[in-house]
Amino acid sequence: MSHDDHAAEPIRGLPELPPSGERILWQGAPHWSTFAIRAFHVRKVILYLAILIGLRAIFTYGETQSLVAALASTSFLLTLSVTAVGLLLLLAWLTARASVYTITNQRIVIRFGVALQMSVNLPYSVIESASAKLYKDGTGDIPLVLIPPERVSYIILWPHVKPWRWMVPQPMLRGVPNARRVADILAKAMAEDQKRRAENPDQAESAESGPAPQTHRQTAGETA
Repeated sequence: MSHDDHAAEPIRGLPELPPSGERILWQGAPHWSTFAIRAFHVRKVILYLAILIGLRAIFTYGETQSLVAALASTSFLLTLSVTAVGLLLLLAWLTARASVYTITNQRIVIRFGVALQMSVNLPYSVIESASAKLYKDGTGDIPLVLIPPERVSYIILWPHVKPWRWMVPQPMLRGVPNARRVADILAKAMAEDQKRRAENPDQAESAESGPAPQTHRQTAGETA
């Protein structure tokens, strides 16, 4: 048995082979450190724990007037804090490693999940618009607005959703490297798809009547 978690995928990031005429335009994964900072808020957690440790040391020093005792009183809390941050970083790395974003000339596919791998297919026919938030390090987030009544589950798809959009969740390509280029590829693909559907209204109506978004599930280690 293969030990590759994604061995059942005919193409990395896709649950099945693309149909005839569909082309992969771009494929990539979020950067794990970006995930750690913007999705798991590691910096904020470190700051919060540092404040707790500092307050503990100040309180103990005020009682004992001993610097040694003050430092010693923080040892247990410091150990717990380092462990917590380490686990958070590990979770961010595993989440990023299990995630693959795929942009084709017909849809966007988000593959995610550490233990239970899932894939969400988002045809352009159900996407109303897309935007991009770029960062100084070259990465960026690309949230997608779906055409009502299409929707995705915020809880299931997190962290691949726009933060705080609980009522109307927006799927999001998070922490994408070279985000400006990826946004341009997506914008061009969506424009070409819209033009193609305008030129073939019967085919577009048939495509829009199908179920979307679609979710495919696969347990880690499962083989075809």
